[in-house]
This record gives sequence, C-alpha cells and structure tokens, in this order.
Amino acid sequence: MSGNASVLGVDRERIAVGGQSAGGGLAAAVALMARDRGGPSLCFQFLGIPELDHRLDTVSMRTFVDTPMWHRPNAELSWSYYLGPDADPVSPYASPAVATDLVGLPPAYVTTMEFDPLRDEGINYALRLLEAGVTVELHSYPGTFHGSTLIPSAAVSRRSHDELMTALRRGLQVPPA
Repeated sequence: MSGNASVLGVDRERIAVGGQSAGGGLAAAVALMARDRGGPSLCFQFLGIPELDHRLDTVSMRTFVDTPMWHRPNAELSWSYYLGPDADPVSPYASPAVATDLVGLPPAYVTTMEFDPLRDEGINYALRLLEAGVTVELHSYPGTFHGSTLIPSAAVSRRSHDELMTALRRGLQVPPA
C-alpha cells in the first residue's frame, strides 16, 4: 500500500495498523516489523483487547479460565495452532510481548476488558510502550469480558466505539466530524 500510495490515493503519512484480539497482536507485530525493517512508516496502532503473549503467565490469564467468549483453554489452543510444535525461541513478530525494545513505535490506542484473560498482557504492553517513550491511550473497561463489545446495544459497545473513533481521528490526523 505504501509503495503504491499515489496510485491508491493514500497519504503515506497516515498509514496505521489495527486489530482486535489476535488481530491486535498481529497489528503490534506489524508495527514492530515495520520499525525494524525501515518502513513503511506508521502513524498509529490500534491494539484492541490484544493477544500478545504466548507465555500465558499473567494473573488474568491464570485467573480467567472459564469466562465467556475467551478463556485460558482457548488461549492455549490458539497459541498452539499459531506457533506450532517447534516454536522455540518465539519471535517478537509472533508474540510481541517478548520484544525487548519498543522504542520508536507509533502511538498506540490499547483496550482491555476487566474479566479477560488477555487483560494484563494488554496493560503490560501499554506500560512498556509508555516506558519506551511511545504515546499510549489505554482504556480498561470495568465489568466486561473479552468480546463484550460485540453486543451492539451494550453501553460499553457504544462507549468503546465512540472512544475508538475519536482516537482514530486523532491518530490519523483527521479533523473531527
């Protein structure tokens, strides 16, 4: 996309990555890879309830073993399928939480849910980004579980959507509507 930006009508200064759950982990990995390989330049990363850490060793991952939608057994299966049987050592491009250097990454918008096994890895990654000098906006939604924003009528869904749209406009430097 960056290489064909003029043909596509894309502003190279406003390219971002984003995703939710496993997609949030992939977006973080793409941001790391773009930085490490010298481009394309990214202006923003949206990491929604991101799956970032194959080690499965946070308090929330050990605690939320039977929550709705996503729980530890799902996480174990997910990482097993994703990494395969011979994934040692695990690359930070597969499991961004193992990256040792987060300096120079684009600003991030990170969301977590209170009763989500992925909660702590999202918060920990956001804190590490902050420590590396990256601008981070972190939203941790109380009383929610992984995927709870899929219920469109829920107040958290409306709030999450509105906050994300505001963050995207800011990250992509789009004037408010």
